Amino acid sequence: MNDQPLWLTFIFAFLIMNVLLIGMAYMTYFERKMLGAMQDRMGPTRTGPKGLLQPIADGIKLLGKEDLIPRAADKWVFFFAPLIVFVTAIVGAAVIPFGGTINAFGRDLNLYITDLNVGALFVLAFSSIGVYGIILGAWASSNRYSLLGGLRAAAQVVSYEIILGLSLVGVFMLAGSLSLRDIMLEQQTNLELGPLTVKNWFILSQPLAFILFMIAAVAETNRAPFDLPEAESELVSGFHTEYSAFRFSFYFLGEYISMIVVSLFAATLFLGGPSGPGSSDHWYLGILYILIKAIVFLFFYIWLRATLPRFRYDQLMGLAWKVLLPLVILNIVVTAAIRLASDGLLF
Repeated sequence: MNDQPLWLTFIFAFLIMNVLLIGMAYMTYFERKMLGAMQDRMGPTRTGPKGLLQPIADGIKLLGKEDLIPRAADKWVFFFAPLIVFVTAIVGAAVIPFGGTINAFGRDLNLYITDLNVGALFVLAFSSIGVYGIILGAWASSNRYSLLGGLRAAAQVVSYEIILGLSLVGVFMLAGSLSLRDIMLEQQTNLELGPLTVKNWFILSQPLAFILFMIAAVAETNRAPFDLPEAESELVSGFHTEYSAFRFSFYFLGEYISMIVVSLFAATLFLGGPSGPGSSDHWYLGILYILIKAIVFLFFYIWLRATLPRFRYDQLMGLAWKVLLPLVILNIVVTAAIRLASDGLLF
């Protein structure tokens, strides 16, 4: 890791945070447009040209709404629980590498905020901490429907965090590191596939892990068809039933930022991150490639929401423990055996 002045790191972190916030706002626009196209509707059209100012109008509307607090609520916990979801979602982006080190204005600049040797665990840890905001908000609301949603969120994160973490063990074995930058660099090496020479993206050597990771990531971010903690057909609005105005928007926005961070995380782990044609010569192409890959994952989120009905809760738990867990353990065993055989240590 190349050292750089702390003020440059702060500037890059500030830029990343603002890009995430703008991306989150326009992710709502993108989702509404995509769902509209899939369901033969128009989506936002009236606010600005082609509805492009709709996210700004939504923000102003939420700021102007009345902020209601239940009489029996634990007010301090009720106030701060949504912030836990919002802040932990943003912090996960700190270890995502958007490239290597470039020279600009006579200085070496890192295209990442920080490079932790356990960067992958850092992202997983903060994604699981976010559920505390859901549980605390549900409990502090003093509403039985909210509490049931919070309990569902707790059980869901326990089940699918295990799958999410274990699905990456094969990637860690192949890369020999938990640093996202090391994993990114490992995928920039060449891989011989018969007459073809391709980049060693881990989706090629870990296809089962990639599928399991994506299923667990959808459940981890409480997105349809795994949005059981906020199932409106059963729990009114689930864990955020009692929230309104801008405090509700912290839950809403935290969910969308989590989707963006998980998409960047998946692109780094399985699709080489900024790796692509010409990215080694032009650093800005690398940033463009990782953003395009993340957008593909975000489209997948929207596609699932438009296609599949919500699971029953027993189906959600059964899928994790009866199907995904045996598959993820099988993937670890097979990957370990192949790695040992390639090193001549198996026999």
